[in-house]
Amino acid sequence: MLFSKISKKIKISVIAISISIASLGLYSFSDDANNFEIVKNLDIYYTLFREINMFYVDPIDPGKLIKTSIDAMLTSLDPYTDYIPESQMEDFRFMTTGQYGGIGALIRQDDEGIVITDPYEGFPAQKAGLKAGDLVIQIDGKLLKGKTSSEVSDLLKGQPKTAIKLLIKRYGVDQPFEKEIVRDEIQIKSVPYYGMLNNEIGYIQLSSFTENATKEVKEALVELKEKNNAKAIVFDLRSNPGGLLIEAVNISNLFIEKGKEIVSTKGKVSQWDKSYESSFAAVDVNIPLVVLVNSGSASASEIVSGAIQDLDRGVVIGQRTYGKGLVQTTRQLSYNSKLKVTTAKYYIPSGRCIQALDYTHRNEDGSVGKVPDSLITAFKTKNGRKVFDGGGIVPDITTEPQRLSNISFSLIVKNHIFDYATQYALKNNDIKPAREYAFSEEEYKDFVSFLTGKDYDYETFSEEKLKELVDVATKEKYYDLSKTELDALQKTLVHDKNKDLTTFKDEIKELITEEIVSRYYYQKGRSEAAINFDPEVKKAIEVLKNKELYNSILNGTYKITETKIK
Repeated sequence: MLFSKISKKIKISVIAISISIASLGLYSFSDDANNFEIVKNLDIYYTLFREINMFYVDPIDPGKLIKTSIDAMLTSLDPYTDYIPESQMEDFRFMTTGQYGGIGALIRQDDEGIVITDPYEGFPAQKAGLKAGDLVIQIDGKLLKGKTSSEVSDLLKGQPKTAIKLLIKRYGVDQPFEKEIVRDEIQIKSVPYYGMLNNEIGYIQLSSFTENATKEVKEALVELKEKNNAKAIVFDLRSNPGGLLIEAVNISNLFIEKGKEIVSTKGKVSQWDKSYESSFAAVDVNIPLVVLVNSGSASASEIVSGAIQDLDRGVVIGQRTYGKGLVQTTRQLSYNSKLKVTTAKYYIPSGRCIQALDYTHRNEDGSVGKVPDSLITAFKTKNGRKVFDGGGIVPDITTEPQRLSNISFSLIVKNHIFDYATQYALKNNDIKPAREYAFSEEEYKDFVSFLTGKDYDYETFSEEKLKELVDVATKEKYYDLSKTELDALQKTLVHDKNKDLTTFKDEIKELITEEIVSRYYYQKGRSEAAINFDPEVKKAIEVLKNKELYNSILNGTYKITETKIK
């Protein structure tokens, strides 16, 4: 009886796979010389899966197993070709449109449970009175203990106009309380902040290239020019991972005259060979422009910064960009799933492709590693300046990336700055405007007292390497011979937390300031506060205020050097 059931199961599966393979042969690969090889390997894959399904010692999850095999296959091609099952369609929609149905808040997993970290201003969570630091205990009567932030995020999302009940535990409030929130269509702005840096220089921060990005950048640019009389613009693309290619073209067009090629694409299939030109009248083709980038600026961010550089339309400041010059197209699959597949490479106006030549080996932060000179080709901008391919956009003025000290990193990771800001907001009903607020010396002393008894220890890189040296010396039996020297070195290198709280006080105060300001002025306020401490923004202002320097960079007479920003 068992054999009969198995045979029937196999028979049905064989018929299904035979039909599928026949269809592939007839429609997908009829002109492909590898037709036999494809059908043969699909048949091998099916028979392998059939045997595992029948005889593997433990029960298998077919969907999970197939998803794992698909992901592994696509990863072998490049990091960006991806399978999107129906269950992840909402996340995919959010990446391309910035929209989703939910309450409008960021969350994270804590030792105690799920914590609200950032309620978005003007959306259901904030309107209902949720605050950063609130602990979510239950959703619709279901305890969240043991659930991941991803699982809770799925519970919070849902169709607009549907209600959801949260049981909240708040610092300083004795008893948990319930909040009913009606979900809404959440539209995250591509431009989280724009404003004036001084009387003449405007600033626009773009966080993503979703389908409304051009509209938002244009509105910000027009307002800065017409209402604030901006004479120059700092356009911040740092840590912007990209998005829609057409938005990159249209945003570039805001600063570039009509009829100029912004980017072109070339693929295996001729239909992906396209040229994208600026197609409408620009908002301003002459206003001095600085574009800020870093190693997290990718894809569409590189199209914009690359076009601005290649057409000598503005000065690029920061670190070498990510180096993603591959174009993805989505293809519909069965059962409401999609394939995001790399179909072409893109080329910016000088003719260079900024795709990293080797995208499998990168620095720890994801940035492009050292590219050998033999693999780099020189190109020329509109004014004849030399620019290079090999991976990413190399800025006109290169700055060193800002790195957090070990103690600052520990205070963030262990949520001590976050928790202090939660208590601070409970004690203070209001603060000065974001750009004016300053965390005082007395308040910093209070923060240091707040840390008493709390764990925020860390190991420096020097201590880590010394420990490795001691381990190696012990294994090779040299430790006893050098014990005195190694012990002395260990005493020299050991960190002092209390000393570090003084040494890195300014850096820690900046982080506390941004977190506190966000409790009163939300994401916009956080961006405003951060600008006050931003050395690359200060460098951009310096360049824009010096017309001779600005023009010398664009005409190629400026000597490019690395600017060390501290």
